Amino acid sequence: MIQVNKRILIKIGGRAFSDKSAFQELATAIKNMDAEVIIVHGGGAEISQALNDAERETLFIDGVRVTQKEDVEIVERVLSGTINSRIAGYLEDFGAPAQRLSGKTDGLLIAKRTKRNGKDIGLVGEIVGVNPGVILAALEKGHTPVVSPISADEKGVTYNVNADAAAAALAVGAGCSDLVYFSDVPGILDERQETIPAISVDAGEFLIQSGIIAGGMVAKIESIFAAVRGGVERVHITQWQGPETLELLINGGQLRKTTIHD
Repeated sequence: MIQVNKRILIKIGGRAFSDKSAFQELATAIKNMDAEVIIVHGGGAEISQALNDAERETLFIDGVRVTQKEDVEIVERVLSGTINSRIAGYLEDFGAPAQRLSGKTDGLLIAKRTKRNGKDIGLVGEIVGVNPGVILAALEKGHTPVVSPISADEKGVTYNVNADAAAAALAVGAGCSDLVYFSDVPGILDERQETIPAISVDAGEFLIQSGIIAGGMVAKIESIFAAVRGGVERVHITQWQGPETLELLINGGQLRKTTIHD
């Protein structure tokens, strides 16, 4: 695995960056960071809206979207087209050069069909291989890779891949020291709805078994476990808290967050 001291992958999800001003702050943070930054994004709400407009049903199992053959083209259009273009465009507008990519670009992410709790969930893939060359080439040019999680298998079949899982696999494959999930919540919440500052993988597994972590958070935490076990030193879950957020996260500043470690 490639290893560098300061290569950070951030996963944008939920309403963490709901307006253009937040992307201005993000672009400022990227330009000021003494680190290479990779972005992976999701787009659940916009996918749900597009599927609804097409009169397609939206169904989730443990936070993973069931994606039938009829849905994949819509999901890819929203993720790799609309959202990917918008994020890269905003970064460019605010002076942070960006390169648009998806998991299908030059075989960046290799997927295979997966199930969830033994249930068929359609054309949903799990990542089984990472070829980070296109990422490294973008970083060498001083560009921020902006990656849609849509991926394909070795035969070229397209799969919808959970963005959290794609982020974890890419963070491992690209040798990132830190993986940051920007979300709607400031971290993992305990039974009193207070943020847990730091936990180990073993403690996180106990929280899932005890039901404290449930629903859509399960898939996110499982992806975090995979990242930590794959060699990523620290994984953080937090909300965007202004242009200093990344610097404070990486250098141990005071932020409301949860950090997961081995």
